[in-house]
Amino acid sequence: MTVPLGWRHLPFFVQKWPDLSRAISGDPRTILPPENQRFAALQACPPDRTRVVILGQDPYPTPGHAHGLAFSVAPGVALPRSLANIYREMTDDLGVCPPDGDLRFWADQGVLLLNTALTVPAGEAGGHAKLGWAQLTREVLEALSDRPRAFVLWGGHAQGFAPCIRGDGHLVLTSAHPSPLSARKGFFGSRPFSRVNDWLKAKGDTPMNWTDR
Repeated sequence: MTVPLGWRHLPFFVQKWPDLSRAISGDPRTILPPENQRFAALQACPPDRTRVVILGQDPYPTPGHAHGLAFSVAPGVALPRSLANIYREMTDDLGVCPPDGDLRFWADQGVLLLNTALTVPAGEAGGHAKLGWAQLTREVLEALSDRPRAFVLWGGHAQGFAPCIRGDGHLVLTSAHPSPLSARKGFFGSRPFSRVNDWLKAKGDTPMNWTDR
């Protein structure tokens, strides 16, 4: 699996990735997403193009869903419940949402859709959460602290990485996770999409097109 060009400087790829890669290869279970998609989020958003970070937890554990970008699903896949709640909040916030769950057009605009673990055994949510991926998450957030960016941290797991965001001038949005278990505890009504766009416009940047390809 090719290391994403813009991120090769991170210590993770020398210190942790060789052992982690061997551990994943030696896991007899079906591992998701497919190998060639595991770094898709980083490949789509090198540091110099990243404007917004949305931090997820781990890939969808249902075969055919995950394709390397947090919360996104492959074209034609029915919306998982967390993504359905994200779209519900977006509709309340902006009045409209995308026609399907493929969020690669967000990445094309500089949204890094990063999970804190980039692999998961099929049917076993969180199964690789302690495998060592957290080092990569920490290093990515630290690297992206070099200039003001928007960071969207949904749920306690993502918010646990907030100390890795350093320096001044960032927009850091926190709320409950959009999962069915917690969305009503502060995710609904949090208006993250308009708040990110208001912040981008205030600093003279182009707002995100969250809804249309």
